[in-house]
Amino acid sequence: MRVATRDVKLTRPQKVLFPDDGITKGEIVEYYRRIAGWILPQLHDRPLTLERYPDGIQGPRIIQKSASAYFPKWIQTATVAKIGGKVRHVVCEDEATLVYLANLACITPHIWLSRIDKLDYPDQMVFDLDPSGTEFAPVVATAKATRELMEEIGLPAYVKTTGSRGLHVVVPLERRENFESVRAFSREVAELLVKQNPEQRTLEQRKNKRGERVFIDINRNAYAQTIAPAYAVRPRAGAPVSAPLDWNELEDEELRPDGFNIRNIFERLKRGPLKSEDPWRDMASSAASLKQASQKLRRL
Repeated sequence: MRVATRDVKLTRPQKVLFPDDGITKGEIVEYYRRIAGWILPQLHDRPLTLERYPDGIQGPRIIQKSASAYFPKWIQTATVAKIGGKVRHVVCEDEATLVYLANLACITPHIWLSRIDKLDYPDQMVFDLDPSGTEFAPVVATAKATRELMEEIGLPAYVKTTGSRGLHVVVPLERRENFESVRAFSREVAELLVKQNPEQRTLEQRKNKRGERVFIDINRNAYAQTIAPAYAVRPRAGAPVSAPLDWNELEDEELRPDGFNIRNIFERLKRGPLKSEDPWRDMASSAASLKQASQKLRRL
C-alpha cells in the first residue's frame, strides 16, 4: 500500500481479527489510515505500547513495548529509561507508521501521558472511571461530578468513551509538575469525589470489595503508565473506538461507552471539515498548571 511517500507491505489482509463481526485486518488497516488526521495528534511525540492480536482478539494477546529489530528504519523510536535498563519504544508520527502497526495486528496503540522531550512531566492527567456493575449511569454521574470539581478549582476537563466499559475524564496540563506531583493531586481529587458520594464511588483497588460502585482509577498518572488514546480501536466485539465527547452528550440516556466503532465513527466526523467536529480540538490550548488549583483544592 502506498501511504504518502512510503510503501507499506500488507500481509494477509483478509485474516479475520474480530470473529463475531467478520472484521478483517484489512478493515483495521483501512480504519487507521482514514482516522490518521484525528488520531495522530493524540500519538505525537509519545512512546507507544502496542497491544497486538495476530490470531484475532480471541487469540493470545501480545503487549509489545520494545520496537522490533525488523521494523523499517523510517519508523521513529525513542529510547526511554526503565528500572534495570532501557526500552526503545515506537513513536508514531505519520500515517505510514500507523498503517504498518495495524498490519502487525496492533489493535490498540497505548500512549504515555508524557512526551519524549519531557518524559517525567505529563501533559495529561486522567481519571479512568470504571463501573463495577452493569449500570452506566453512575459512571456518567461521576464524570459530571469530576468536571464540576475541576471547574471549581479552575481546571479544564474533557471527556471520552473508553471504547470498553467506562469513561475517561482528561485534564490537559502545562508540563510544570512531574508525575509524582500529578498523581498526588489526582489522588486528592479522587478522595474528595468519593467523600461526596461514597455509596456510588470508590478508590478500592480490589474488585471484590467495590460492590456496585464506580472505581475512580488514578493509577495511570505515573511514569511509563499508558492509556488508550482517542480514536483507538479496542479489542472487543464490534471493534469499538474510544471517542471524544462533548459534555452535553452525557445527557443522552442511550450513550454507551462502546457505542462508537470503526463502522460508524466516520458518520460522526464527516459532518464538517477535518477536526471541525472534534470536541477535543482546543484541548492543547487549554492546558493549565496545577499550582493554583492545588491551593483551591486544599481549601475545599
